[in-house]
Amino acid sequence: MKILFYDTRKNEFEYLTQNMPSQLEPYFINSPIGEYSYIDDNYLDCEAISIFVNSTLNSEILSKFKNLKYIFLRSTGYSNVDINYCKENNIMIFNVPQYGSSTVAEYAFALILSLVKKIYEAKNSILEGAVEREELTGFDLKNKIMGIIGLGSIGRKILNIAHGFGMEVIANDIEQKGAYKYVDLDELLEKSDFVTINCPLTSQTKGMINKEAIAKMKRTAFLINIARGDIVDTQALYRAVIDKKIQGCALDVFECEEVLCETYSTCQKYRNIEEVCLKKYFFIDKLSKLPNVIITPHNAYNTYEANQRILKTTLYNIKQVLNNELNSGVKNLVLI
Repeated sequence: MKILFYDTRKNEFEYLTQNMPSQLEPYFINSPIGEYSYIDDNYLDCEAISIFVNSTLNSEILSKFKNLKYIFLRSTGYSNVDINYCKENNIMIFNVPQYGSSTVAEYAFALILSLVKKIYEAKNSILEGAVEREELTGFDLKNKIMGIIGLGSIGRKILNIAHGFGMEVIANDIEQKGAYKYVDLDELLEKSDFVTINCPLTSQTKGMINKEAIAKMKRTAFLINIARGDIVDTQALYRAVIDKKIQGCALDVFECEEVLCETYSTCQKYRNIEEVCLKKYFFIDKLSKLPNVIITPHNAYNTYEANQRILKTTLYNIKQVLNNELNSGVKNLVLI
């Protein structure tokens, strides 16, 4: 089976080549795939493609691969793939659903602790030689209310860690599974000292945290987004922080992440950056300069252990296809 691996880093290349099934004919492309990517004609007859979150497979791109049967995502989410096109053309999509629940939850609390304990301000005060204790006064997490939007595997890990800090936890989810304290979104926003976003990006959740939603939050509250950037209205969030409608925020994801491309020459997405996207990034840039804001580059998943689990599961998904196991309890299948 001829398969293209896009957006492959050095450690991924080494692991995959060392563990690659002999039935595969792999090709590795360092860059992500997007609308304006150059695709070698020799690749167009591939049967499978494996991508990471930086890549986009819309209908225009997918239609170029006439023999495509399988997409192997090295991620949990699949909002970067045209699901409808895949349904219409019988393309199976596999993902990696459980690679980093603890990894991402730990990162969420790293962001929270950095905010409330004023870690960066403390470090900078040492570097600047001007330690002002009053400006470095932080907050305890104990007895605070953690509001979790999306109580999936990551949300439940965050809940467990929050309980370890002695926090009260309330949650909002479209599926109310388990004996947790579920509330509607408005009540969660109104009561929480910390709001963490852990739900998937869908047509219902896109722009869900907008001006009206943020207005319901406490002025002392913090917003944490480790899910998908498009769930939060960037401009509304910036205005809320500037106007002290909320106390601060930490974002590992944000709208228009493609503008973070290191250089135009290596980035496959830069031509897709529309004017509206640049406007949104204008507010991200302004947010990033505020002392009560932390922004990181979609890095919550990125640990050695999590990366190994991603690659191991990806190869497992591929082997299910190679071993003709699709009719015997196939795992990690998003779409068939």
